[in-house]
Amino acid sequence: MGLIDNLSPGPVALDTAVHLLHRGGSGLATSDQAPPLFEAADNIALAARYEALLTRSRGIRLIDVTREQLRGAAQLRALIGVRTPDALQLSAAREAGCTMFVTNDRRLPAVSGLCVVRLADYAG
Repeated sequence: MGLIDNLSPGPVALDTAVHLLHRGGSGLATSDQAPPLFEAADNIALAARYEALLTRSRGIRLIDVTREQLRGAAQLRALIGVRTPDALQLSAAREAGCTMFVTNDRRLPAVSGLCVVRLADYAG
């Protein structure tokens, strides 16, 4: 069973690194699991620029950071010691009602109310 088969219904959050993996970011580990995520979210050709991918693709929504998310990120940093960028993403995902957070970061711990899924766990 692949990653797409294991996704829960409803919104799913993607770590920034997953976007970079999909766009072929240099210096990052590669994964054959990133493209199906984007194909499942958007079957049209992806825009040439990274910003266009994040702002105009069907099925992908950017979340503006709110004061509540900043508080949540601070709490995550204090409780589980996660780095600030990761805490912001995790907090935004929870506030947006996501049930899963897809990443390739092995350092991210489990977070209450959010299932953390690693692409590497699905590598062929």
